[in-house]
Amino acid sequence: MGLNSLMAVPHVDYKNTHREMTTDIKKTDVNLVEAPDGHLGEGFFATSIEKVIGLARANSLWPLPFATSCCGIEFMATMGSNYDLARFGSERMSFSPRQADVLLVAGTIAKKLGPVLKQVYLQMAEPRWVIAIGACASSGGIFDTYSVLQGIDKVIPVDVYVPGCPPRPEQIIDGIMKVQELAKNEPLRRRNSPQYQALLTSYGIQ
Repeated sequence: MGLNSLMAVPHVDYKNTHREMTTDIKKTDVNLVEAPDGHLGEGFFATSIEKVIGLARANSLWPLPFATSCCGIEFMATMGSNYDLARFGSERMSFSPRQADVLLVAGTIAKKLGPVLKQVYLQMAEPRWVIAIGACASSGGIFDTYSVLQGIDKVIPVDVYVPGCPPRPEQIIDGIMKVQELAKNEPLRRRNSPQYQALLTSYGIQ
């Protein structure tokens, strides 16, 4: 008895299969980034350099995960293929503060860890943004005790708070999108403004 009599090998029409896959791809709606405000003419588009830079920054944010507990697991899920944070331009995880745009603090931060977190923040280049992920990073969470920092905004400024214990990946993505809006609409001179300098001074940052 030969092998062919034991196994039924289905015939696959590879040409038609490829054609069907191509058709499905063409039918898929592709979401493109909206162009900034400007003047559209025949063969040209005019806008301000500030809006172009804001658009580029918003869609190329490099996150630096600072995870200490369970909220970090949710961020790992957010980076996976199911939620695919890369589609928002955050393709590359940066574990070097000098090459990161967004500091994502996820988990409980002990008071002894506060100076380390602040040092990481100081090593990031401007413009930089901070997201507090979860109840512990936002307010200390259930750990209302002498040894736990009651929110990372005690040591560094925070731009976006993501509530939850832990928050779902959809909430973390929403936080990233909030930072995108901040990056897109931030004036180029904001980081040199007296208001921003006063904010840093209030945290002992020169």
